[in-house]
Amino acid sequence: MKCLKLIFLVLIILALKVSAQHEDQTYVPDPNPRIQQRIDEWQDIKFGLLMHWGPYSQWGIVESWSICPEDEGWCVPDTVKDYFAYKKKYENLGKTFNPTKFDPERWAKAAKNAGMKYVVFTTKHHDGFCMFDTKYTDYKITSKGCPFHTNPKADVTKEIFNAFRNEGLWIGAYFSKPDWHSPYYWWPQFPPFDRNPNYDLERYPEKWTQFVEFTHNQVMELCSNYGKIDLMWFDGGQVQKNDPPTEKPQRVPGYRYKKMANQDIKMDELVDKIRSKQPDCIVVDRAVEGKNQNYLTPENQVPDKMLPYPWESCMILGGGWSYSFNANMMPSRKAIHMLTDIVAKGGNLLLNIGPGPDGTWYDEAYNRLEEIGAWLKINGTAIYSTRTIAPYFDGKLRFTRGKDGSANIIYLLDENEKLPNEIQVKGFIPAKDAKISMLGSKGNSLKWKADGTGFRVSIPESQSKALPSKYAVVLKVSQVNK
Repeated sequence: MKCLKLIFLVLIILALKVSAQHEDQTYVPDPNPRIQQRIDEWQDIKFGLLMHWGPYSQWGIVESWSICPEDEGWCVPDTVKDYFAYKKKYENLGKTFNPTKFDPERWAKAAKNAGMKYVVFTTKHHDGFCMFDTKYTDYKITSKGCPFHTNPKADVTKEIFNAFRNEGLWIGAYFSKPDWHSPYYWWPQFPPFDRNPNYDLERYPEKWTQFVEFTHNQVMELCSNYGKIDLMWFDGGQVQKNDPPTEKPQRVPGYRYKKMANQDIKMDELVDKIRSKQPDCIVVDRAVEGKNQNYLTPENQVPDKMLPYPWESCMILGGGWSYSFNANMMPSRKAIHMLTDIVAKGGNLLLNIGPGPDGTWYDEAYNRLEEIGAWLKINGTAIYSTRTIAPYFDGKLRFTRGKDGSANIIYLLDENEKLPNEIQVKGFIPAKDAKISMLGSKGNSLKWKADGTGFRVSIPESQSKALPSKYAVVLKVSQVNK
């Protein structure tokens, strides 16, 4: 257990580096007007669910990384004395994976009630185990070697996508570009050395060509056989075009070679193929600068500033990305504050829950989603379909702008805190006849007074004593000066 806690701590440190790396990238808009419109619509929906799930959940370990032979704390555990024996045991986890309590309809209903508007599911992580019915490998949940293959819901990706689609959520497919089980990526003739191919791509170009074809074929299975796909969410930023290979420092965190191979997956061609089947599909080629990264994805950290391009923070609700034993869940207050902070800075929140080996969530995860949903039912107009307004945030205040010219002041409450008698807002001013009201309150409009570059709102004691939420309250300004 101490080892697992250490791994999770190192993962958090890594996430801080990844977040900075994402923020430093240049955003390149997709030139397709249809996709630009879809990205704008995605920016309206604000709140989504990410799920890391696979055979690794049986051990309660970090997904995939324990078979990556790098000298990093989140890779091969220090308890492993024989790497190849461990890797074999790990790869045999599919033979005991039997999530008989898998209930995607319950997940989908909980996500909808929480106010989530989209889901991103790990169809394949770096270890190469496929959670969908691919014909290009037997390393999959529908293989005869997996005991769950006889279950009517064995193709869990299809079941999840259908369940969430039926609840009105957008569908996102997480797909790892590196595949550590594929003989075209980690060639069995050689031992793996790190997260990258274990052979010289320039010396064996036909091997890499086979991997590119394998990858394209699997992605097109997802785009052809699983209904409408709104998001293709690619991970593994080291798999990118780098021609010629370079000695320059790379932006991919944790890269250990000086020379970065040209892992050209032919992403431009792949995106064209995707959109031939899914013309509205947003593509997120994570950490790869260019037009195929339709939005950026700071990982497990909220940026400390407003980011002026489409972005999404991927955050863990409890434990790790994948299922972990005795996970501690983020308190509802923190989750709600985080959502408002992200939205005020122009982003979306993608909140991760790792299902267990039997196909269930922790009860605490359902409880957290229920409380977030209750808050959004009252205050959702301050979150959905909003955009940023300066100064974005100030102390306990978060600000969002409605498309109708309104603005929202979100006050983040500490435990047992009461609203002050007066709230000062700097940076914008209500229109002359604007009304200010507290969402969810039965009280009258609040009095306000312009004050230099901002204004002050008075909170009567009657409303302060009967707040609609103990986590955060929203003051809606009907119209602000442009």
